[in-house]
Amino acid sequence: MKNIYLIYLTCLFAVFAHAKEILVSNPQALETALKNVAPGDTIILANQTWTDVKINFIGKGTPENPIVLKAQTPGHVILNGASRIIISGTYLTVEGLWFKDGNAIDKSVINFRKNETELAYFCRVTNCAITNFNPGDRASQYQWVELWGKNNRVDHCSFYGKTNQGPVLIVGLRGNPENLENNHRIDNNYFGYRPPLGANGGETIRVGTSHASMESSKTLVENNLFEKCNGEVEIISNKSCDNIYRNNLFLESEGILTLRHGNRCLVEGNVFFGNNKPHTGGIRVINEGHIIQNNLMIGLKGDGFRAPLVIMNGVPNGPLNRYNQVKDVVIQNNTFINSSAIELCEGSDEERSATPINTTFANNLFYGTESIDLLNISDDISGISFSGNKVQGSYKFSTEGFEQTNLNWENLPSYPIPSVSSDSLLEVKKTTRPVRTDLTGTVRTKVRAGAIIPGNKKVPTALSIKPGVSWSLEKAKETNAVKPQQDYKVVKVSPAEDALVHAIKKAKDGTILELSEGTYEVTRGMQVSSNIIIKGAGSKKTVIKISKNAEKVPGYFFKVTEGISLVIKGLEIDGSSANSVRYGIVSQNTPTSKAYNLKLDDVYIHGFYDDGSAIFKAYKGTFADSIQILNCRFEKCLRGLNLSYEKDDLGKYNAEVIDIQNTVFKDIDQFAIHYYRGGNDESTLGGQLHVDHCVFYNVDDNEKGRSIRTNGIVYVTINNSIFAGSPESKYSAILKGDKNSVSNSVVFNAGELKTSSKATSKSVLNTNPQWQDTDTFQLKESSALKHAANDGKDIGLINQ
Repeated sequence: MKNIYLIYLTCLFAVFAHAKEILVSNPQALETALKNVAPGDTIILANQTWTDVKINFIGKGTPENPIVLKAQTPGHVILNGASRIIISGTYLTVEGLWFKDGNAIDKSVINFRKNETELAYFCRVTNCAITNFNPGDRASQYQWVELWGKNNRVDHCSFYGKTNQGPVLIVGLRGNPENLENNHRIDNNYFGYRPPLGANGGETIRVGTSHASMESSKTLVENNLFEKCNGEVEIISNKSCDNIYRNNLFLESEGILTLRHGNRCLVEGNVFFGNNKPHTGGIRVINEGHIIQNNLMIGLKGDGFRAPLVIMNGVPNGPLNRYNQVKDVVIQNNTFINSSAIELCEGSDEERSATPINTTFANNLFYGTESIDLLNISDDISGISFSGNKVQGSYKFSTEGFEQTNLNWENLPSYPIPSVSSDSLLEVKKTTRPVRTDLTGTVRTKVRAGAIIPGNKKVPTALSIKPGVSWSLEKAKETNAVKPQQDYKVVKVSPAEDALVHAIKKAKDGTILELSEGTYEVTRGMQVSSNIIIKGAGSKKTVIKISKNAEKVPGYFFKVTEGISLVIKGLEIDGSSANSVRYGIVSQNTPTSKAYNLKLDDVYIHGFYDDGSAIFKAYKGTFADSIQILNCRFEKCLRGLNLSYEKDDLGKYNAEVIDIQNTVFKDIDQFAIHYYRGGNDESTLGGQLHVDHCVFYNVDDNEKGRSIRTNGIVYVTINNSIFAGSPESKYSAILKGDKNSVSNSVVFNAGELKTSSKATSKSVLNTNPQWQDTDTFQLKESSALKHAANDGKDIGLINQ
């Protein structure tokens, strides 16, 4: 026996004697170290910036002696450019690296396989970060992290700022049976700021694919924070079986945890905080055998596919990439606080006609102060069994299995809970079906409504996690974030040829270019590449026009480039000179990765009449978070706002939100607004157009003309506005879809405001506005439109 111990100790000493630490400071030394690495070795990357480094981390460590690749100091090893890492082998660990501001042109940043046969097993990426690692074109698709093989882990990492197509992290199942039942762990990570993509493919995590969705993955996703993950409707997209989503926190994320494909998943102990932000949601249920329990939803204001809870209709005998029927699902002991209605049989249509069956909805707790319907029911719910659900507040409901209750609530630092005195009120009978806490079928012995046990003041795990890297990581600025205006530096500009051109070129982020009265002649277009405000003395006092000395007529006055915010206030843009310009303002003319913001306030634009001209043009492949137009006047132009170039009909569009208030469109030969989204992609918000207190006069005055064209845009609201002076037009606008509406508006001698497909029309008048004149568009005191708007002001323009 002593000899056996002696042999063991000798071998152990030999292993430790061999293990070494290797500090490398250039790619050649790193490559050499990787080729000669042995179990127990640690390769240390020197603190510096590594550019275009492709790391092939391939080796065979052991449980006792993993091979480690780590930063000399976590967070001080920066990898940029086309840097990436491939992990293939066993027991390999990557620590402390920061992939920053690069472009993974090889389709991933971190990949847990070399090829389809050389995979990773028992490997780990920990305490690393990937930030703003994007290509120049948002349509370029790649994932930041790809998990393949078995028993791998991604933990305590930070990810934010992904702007291109493709999830932040995927779990891959296809190509090799070794990828199935993988037992991967994704835990304690920070997934931050994923801006709206405006197209499908903006998930944060995807586990599997539709074609492999009936395979078992057994992936665990727990203790992660998802903050402002707004890429598309699916924050997490489950597309495989037997996965667990537990104790995660979703904060102000405009999307939902979606059980899109696959069966038998557990969704437990998660917290969804919406902070009353629109489009924030909880859990969407499709397929079979899922358990959804002990989740907490607070202040979620999404609807439709983004509601606090969505139970979908399925497609009978549909293919794998459509919607399977909800069957054998248990939804229990969840708490909903001050959230919008839950959606039952959502998506019901001729194709999605299979209603949920054998589904239990039990012992859930609802508290709300708004008088809204608790349930939005779109089809037959007889296949859902409701029991033991408690409701307090102003919710309206008539379905059996729900009853009013009167609880006392106590406020913890983050949310209210029922007090101990409410304990007896929350006790409910057990359901007839097993009430499970995990996938093993463990039966609960005591059942109460809701996710919170009275008397237990412990903050849920999801609210106490500390996700992300342990080292100090300066958060990248959210795309388009700008300084508060009070922090801007004012630079005064006086009239002179190209004075504004030079001022814009020199302006740094956070600059106000303050233009005095006068005419500013320019000889070329002005590309804006910094977050700036251009502020004139007023729309009739500060004028910008093309100089007669311009050697070549520019195509535009202002170009707003990706990732910046441009505000133009109090000036006139005159396109009517002999050297006519085609566009007032344009986006970047090449596909972009980052979104921009544009705001016009008190801006007068006129005289853009050349072939194809427009007041504003958004090029294909570009995207605006918001375009805001306030107190403006646009007239005597060929076209108004043209966002109609995404004609591939893949569901893409050019701006998330267009908000137009107190603005005149007059004498526009074609449309005032053309906002296009083709295809039937349900993953995005689908665009938003809000028009309030505007006047459209003599716009697109021909038989097929329309003042507003909104092809496929999901959210359209027209309020308190007037359409007039276009007698040849058949329609002023055609609104389609249940989120399109017009109210308190007037159509006079300008066709019809047509609504269809559940779009709504309320208080639309066909009456003479009785303006004092058609220059100022101010109403006479005798006008029926005085104080008739839904905000108590005049319909039409608001006096400034």
